Amino acid sequence: MGSTQADVQVLVQMMQHLNVEPEELLAAARPQNIPTFEQFMPLVRDAAPPASRVIYHAYWNTIVTCWGTRRLHEPTPRDVDELYEHVRAIAQRRRNHADGGSAVHHTYYALQRVYRLAVDQGILSSRQDLMARVPKPRKVKSRRHALSPQLYQEIVQTAVRTGHDPRLDSLLLRFHLETAARTGGALGLLLQDLDPDRLLITLREKGTLRFQPVSRTLMQALLDLAEERGVSARTSPLLRFPDGRPLTRRRYQRMWDRVGKHVKAVEELSISTHWLRHTTLTWVERNFGTAVAIAYAGHSQWNLWRGSTTIYVKASLEEVATALQVLTGERHPLALVGSWTVEADDVHPLQEAER
Repeated sequence: MGSTQADVQVLVQMMQHLNVEPEELLAAARPQNIPTFEQFMPLVRDAAPPASRVIYHAYWNTIVTCWGTRRLHEPTPRDVDELYEHVRAIAQRRRNHADGGSAVHHTYYALQRVYRLAVDQGILSSRQDLMARVPKPRKVKSRRHALSPQLYQEIVQTAVRTGHDPRLDSLLLRFHLETAARTGGALGLLLQDLDPDRLLITLREKGTLRFQPVSRTLMQALLDLAEERGVSARTSPLLRFPDGRPLTRRRYQRMWDRVGKHVKAVEELSISTHWLRHTTLTWVERNFGTAVAIAYAGHSQWNLWRGSTTIYVKASLEEVATALQVLTGERHPLALVGSWTVEADDVHPLQEAER
């Protein structure tokens, strides 16, 4: 016997009272064919971009280890909290270890990708999205700050004195201090990204691309390294080991671990390459203002400096080149005319190195 309009109205009222969506009724009426985490995880890996697979690989493995036989709709927010504690307990104690806070953050995003895909594929309803009910973990406050000129010099001298490839160590430290580039920007640098005439390099970082002014000294050092280590194809990675292999992040980690054995502050503060970025951007902000510092860093104007005024005060490439010119003490072809006489209030480690 078919339902009447009155029956439908009663059902709608009951659903509103119980806060139940139609899709949930349909899901309940269907056979329970929701996959387990072990069954679903290969699909998550295949759907993720290559960079995300690298970042979340270990965390997806941990999720499968802990919840492998459970179905996607079974865990609760309390289970997520327990997973966080497990991840925190097994997190590797590296030099920059912060009580597992970073591992917890990565676990949150790894789970988020699992449930987003499950909802997109219709396996779960939006109301069954567990991560919609789990608050984002509070981000661990960064302990990084600008390095003093004296400490930077000690780091450079130690890296050059204790390593097997002092030329590369010196170049890497100079590159990151001068450009404020991230590690990924350096590793992604190609031979075609060098513009010796305008003294510019192209940096690709976190899905963005920008031109970064560099000194003639740094440009020549990059060109010399490329020639010495056999980089001839324009699309080839520029930074390489002496045997021609492209650099990896592990090369940076080994350098800082080595320096940390000789420089107490490096070990105690867990100083890494990103501290050089903090150092230069702090100096640029103090001497040239926030707008130039944002442009120097390659950050989004709107995201980092709220307010409609940002539309009108965006710093130009020439202003970034001017800041670099003062920082390095070397003329740059793109610097603003008459800016050579600008004096910096604070001494930057790179300036100290030239004295």
